[in-house]
Amino acid sequence: MRLHRLDITAFGPFGASQSVDFDDLSAAGLFLLHGPTGAGKTSVLDAVCYALYGSVPGARQSGGQGMTLRSDHAAVGTRTEVRLELTVAERRLEITRQPPWERPKKIGVGTTVDKAQTWLREYDAATRAWKDLSRSHQEIGEEVTQLLGMSREQFCQVVLLPQGDFARFLRADAEARGKLLGRLFDTRRFAEVEKRLAERRRTTEAQVREGDATLLADAHRMQQAAGAAMELPELAPGEPGLAEAVLGAAAVARGTARELLTIADCRLAAAESAQAAAGQHLTDTRELDRLQRRFAEARERAARLAERADAHRAAQERMERARKAEAVAPALELRDAADEEHRRAADAEAHARALLPRALADAGATGLAAAARRAAEELGGLESARRAERRLAELVDERAGLDRQERADDEVRQEAETWLADWESTRTGLQGRVDSAQEAATRAEQLAVQRDPARRRLEAARQRDRLTDDTEEARRHALASAEDAVEARAHWLDLKEQRLHGIAAELAAHLTDGTPCAVCGATEHPAPARKSAGHVDRDAEERALAAYQAADERRARAERHLGAVREALAAATAEAGDAPTARLAEEAEELEASYARARAAASGLHPAQEELRRAEGEREQRVAAQQEAAVRSASRVAGRERLEREQTTLEEELARARGSAESVSARAAQLERRAALLTRAADTARVAEDTAQRLKDADARLADAAFRAGFDTPADAAAALLDDTAHRELQRRLDAWQSEDSAVRAVLAEADTTDAARRPPADLAVAEQAAADAGRYLREASSARDAAARRCAELDRLSTHATASARLLAPLREEHTRVARLASLAAGTSADNERRMRLESYVLAARLEQVAAAATARLLRMSSGRYTLVHSDDRTGRGRSGLGLHVVDAWTGRERDTATLSGGETFFASLALALGLADVVTDEAGGVRLDTLFIDEGFGSLDDQTLDEVLDVLDALRERDRSVGIVSHVADLRRRIHAQLEVVKGRSGSVLRQRGAG
Repeated sequence: MRLHRLDITAFGPFGASQSVDFDDLSAAGLFLLHGPTGAGKTSVLDAVCYALYGSVPGARQSGGQGMTLRSDHAAVGTRTEVRLELTVAERRLEITRQPPWERPKKIGVGTTVDKAQTWLREYDAATRAWKDLSRSHQEIGEEVTQLLGMSREQFCQVVLLPQGDFARFLRADAEARGKLLGRLFDTRRFAEVEKRLAERRRTTEAQVREGDATLLADAHRMQQAAGAAMELPELAPGEPGLAEAVLGAAAVARGTARELLTIADCRLAAAESAQAAAGQHLTDTRELDRLQRRFAEARERAARLAERADAHRAAQERMERARKAEAVAPALELRDAADEEHRRAADAEAHARALLPRALADAGATGLAAAARRAAEELGGLESARRAERRLAELVDERAGLDRQERADDEVRQEAETWLADWESTRTGLQGRVDSAQEAATRAEQLAVQRDPARRRLEAARQRDRLTDDTEEARRHALASAEDAVEARAHWLDLKEQRLHGIAAELAAHLTDGTPCAVCGATEHPAPARKSAGHVDRDAEERALAAYQAADERRARAERHLGAVREALAAATAEAGDAPTARLAEEAEELEASYARARAAASGLHPAQEELRRAEGEREQRVAAQQEAAVRSASRVAGRERLEREQTTLEEELARARGSAESVSARAAQLERRAALLTRAADTARVAEDTAQRLKDADARLADAAFRAGFDTPADAAAALLDDTAHRELQRRLDAWQSEDSAVRAVLAEADTTDAARRPPADLAVAEQAAADAGRYLREASSARDAAARRCAELDRLSTHATASARLLAPLREEHTRVARLASLAAGTSADNERRMRLESYVLAARLEQVAAAATARLLRMSSGRYTLVHSDDRTGRGRSGLGLHVVDAWTGRERDTATLSGGETFFASLALALGLADVVTDEAGGVRLDTLFIDEGFGSLDDQTLDEVLDVLDALRERDRSVGIVSHVADLRRRIHAQLEVVKGRSGSVLRQRGAG
């Protein structure tokens, strides 16, 4: 990587634009960056770092996303910018970065923040032009990091060598040294390996503990199942041998459980035999007790039957009389039915006769029927009168309807006449609205054509006014630029003339004795010219020339701008004319207002036309309605006369038909009621006569049936009859007595019952107690056997599960042992790791060993072969080893700690270490060549001889075409190093002054 050019604007202490030509500075190999404290030497290095990575080193990136990088000396309208041109990986690139910028708002008051901007360009040698690559912060950052092969922290340690940091690195302990090396060599992957191994160890340990906990849980369940027959191992989850101890205890518990199961089987068999014998004895005792009780109950039942013998015989006699009376029952039922029917018929007849007039109350059935026929005949004669009455009601409704129609037609005619009377004025008003809207539409079209030219002319007038002011401003600016260019040219010519006057002194400055003079050729120079006060050198003349050229360029740009503004003014004046802008604005506003009014008036055209069409349609409808109402009125006159004649005829007919009744319908209702009463009375009279005759016949048949059945009177026969309930109850009592007698005789005749009665009484309680004891013993034996069987099954199941768990856990336990050993070894806590060195420390120790070897090559030259840096992996106190750094003193042959070096020795040792570290990190980063390095401070602690040796080492870097920039306050370095970049601070900000090697 080689830096070519750096341009900074409003960055850090630099308020204006500053440039650094690194190609000119690097031509001598060594160059000096110097200036007073606080001038901004470090800001130059910060600008390089910011251009590459978008941030500055350390605490100087103090938040605000880069807004604090802006110079407080910068003008309000100047934006902060850093541009770096460099070559890396044989590609010439230009990186431009602008941090966020809080600027004044262009419109209104206050400020706004512009986002950060980044550009990356590459120089194309074939076309000799720059080519844009990207404007993305992320893409450019990734591209730079990939090309350099270093992070920002590595770059700041390798390219911007901070001697203070390396002096602290020499004296630091292993932990602090490890942090710095870890950032430089990015050993996070090895730390990640340690972390992953530790996490894997914790994971496998947790899995092993979980598996052991499962085994112990199975063991506890087996202990609960086995009881006191099993003892648990006194081991915690994760301890070795737990699985074997659990499986061994489970085997012992299974053997004990099987022995207990065999004993339970024997006890169960004995209990079953005893229970069978006791059960058989209980069955025999229960049967004997049953037969003895059966015989005793039969004797008691026989005694009760003897006591009820008289009642049984009386019941038999009562049943016999009931059977005889059943022959008379049909005649009794027939007589009762005839009597009931006759009573109902007589009641109906009495009720019907009570509703008749007194003249017909005692008439017979025949007379009542004749009177009913006469009423029906009179009712039939009223049918035509009833039809006439209904027609008369219809005529009244028709006349009322004609009256309603007449009133409705009168209202229609009056409303139509009133509306048509105002028709002409209505039509004239609507037609006027249509004509006005049509005229407004035509006027709006004409005004629309005039709008665009008026707008363009007004805009041109406004642009003409703006350009008039711009032209005057551009003219003043061009005049001032021309005056500045004239003054700059005069100043340059003056300086050039002054230099020519003192050119002899400038040439004499390079004369040496024995060397020919470039003018006269003499080798002796007895009286060379001396520079007078205010001598003008070549740099001053060139700066004056550059100032003149810049001023002339500004003059040319100002004149070109003036010409462009004048052309634009002429075009705007041609378009707008000489009319004032205010008058054109008033004309445009008046035109817009007229157009708006015309549009508003024209918008009523369509509604007015529609309203006119609706009014004409309504007029036609009202005229037609008026004519139709007149026609209907004429037709109703003839209909009304016809209805009146028909109504008179019908009223006369109805007066004759209704007689004294209010209406024909009332007369018809009277006749209908009378005919119905007479008919019902005649019917009930005939029914009563028929039922009386049937009752008489039934009495005769009943008396004959009672005599034949053996009863004196029909009343005796009726008393002997039993209803169904009484008959069934009496029959049930007879049957129950007979069944009980047969059952008692059968029981007393049984042989086994008789034999049981002769034996001693059975003792059922003793037999039941013996059977209960035998059953309880059997249940206890069965429960014990079942519990033993379940215990065996549960132990077998749990043992199988525990065995499977132990088998599955074995590979995991082996993996945990292996991972734990690796994790302990990588973490430095294993007994096999004698130096207690972590894996990351081991890698960093190898890197430190390379750095010490690379640094020693330069340290030997700087210390005149006295000191050598060596890596030490000894332990310090109780800490870990691997990152020790010692110095070997060739004068004493002793190895000692780097903290014992003096200030000057510490400086060149840290410088050698920094250069060695730069080489190693460069190789680590992919071998990217670093052609530009910076070394910050520390040279003031060296004596002259050591300083010469250090500078010789730095100067030797040019052998590999490197350039080294030294940042220092040491005044002697300004004499020794000719290529210099000076930072000069002032009240308006710092500026850069560059001087090459010549």
